[in-house]
Amino acid sequence: MTEPERPAVVSVLYIDDDPALGRLVQRTLTRQGFAVALAQSGNEGLALLKTETYDAVALDHFMPGKEGLEVLDEIRALPDPPPVIYASGSDEGRIAIAALKAGAADYVIKDVNGVFMELLQNAIETAVEQDRMRRRKDIIEREMREARERAETLLREVNHRVANSLALVASFVFLQQKAIGADQPLARNALADVQVRISAIAQIHRRLYTSDDVSVIEMGAYLTGLIEELGAAMTSSGHERAITLDSDPIQMATDRAVSLGVIVTELVTNAYKYAYPEGQPGEIRVALKQRDEAVSLIVEDDGVGIESGSVAKGTGLGARIVRAMAASLQTTPESDPTHRGTRVILSIPAAVPA
Repeated sequence: MTEPERPAVVSVLYIDDDPALGRLVQRTLTRQGFAVALAQSGNEGLALLKTETYDAVALDHFMPGKEGLEVLDEIRALPDPPPVIYASGSDEGRIAIAALKAGAADYVIKDVNGVFMELLQNAIETAVEQDRMRRRKDIIEREMREARERAETLLREVNHRVANSLALVASFVFLQQKAIGADQPLARNALADVQVRISAIAQIHRRLYTSDDVSVIEMGAYLTGLIEELGAAMTSSGHERAITLDSDPIQMATDRAVSLGVIVTELVTNAYKYAYPEGQPGEIRVALKQRDEAVSLIVEDDGVGIESGSVAKGTGLGARIVRAMAASLQTTPESDPTHRGTRVILSIPAAVPA
């Protein structure tokens, strides 16, 4: 971290139309190790501030031509202004309040009988230290922001590369599937399922490298792309079904979105294969809805349904994957026995306990 260097001598600009008091302030503070420049009007002080750099400004209130509050406003409007200690011979509270509201770092009452010099020195030292702390804080925040932006850029690039790599793997699986003879339908179907699962995860990474926030996924857009890919993959495998999506604008953390995407992939793929008899048209519906403190996922069809006690079709791997992904989301898939086809419901807590 690069910190602003602490100057060996604190430089102060004292603006006051009283030259005798100005010289007294200059001599007193110089003996305490300060470097003090004098200006006898607001305009003279502003001109010095535009050409010189000071650690702090002490500014008188009552001055001819341009009152202290006007000068304070113009100092605060300068690029990177120094802290201003406002001084006045009047002890009226309204002046102090007005100065502090206008951005003064502190307020002291001029009293040449002794305490003014001490109060002014303490106010300058405090204001300069606070200003240095603020600058250090700004530097730290800027460096953290830049580091976060670099990390996000790198993460997007990683997601881009991962998405491309997964797409390449999916292509290899597709080629391997085509190379298997028609006399081995189980092997061909297994590879088709693998290709679909890879594509589901690749879709997440594609969304991440085009997203403004790599920590979350907008589920409506993600599921839209996922379902389009599922439809294309299953159609090429000889399973053509209409599929609809109804999703609320829901954002999910990336790891949770991956689990939910895998669940949707397995349930939709299963419906594509088994919901409707060969040649019979039918629809598959996916809904993702916000329900109070939970997110509800529903995947349903109007097909043949699942009879109680019937033997599962396929290898049963898809069902095991769904249960495992649901467990990672702190939920359990449930079937609706009143639905004429198959309806699977998951109620996902809004925040998953660590």
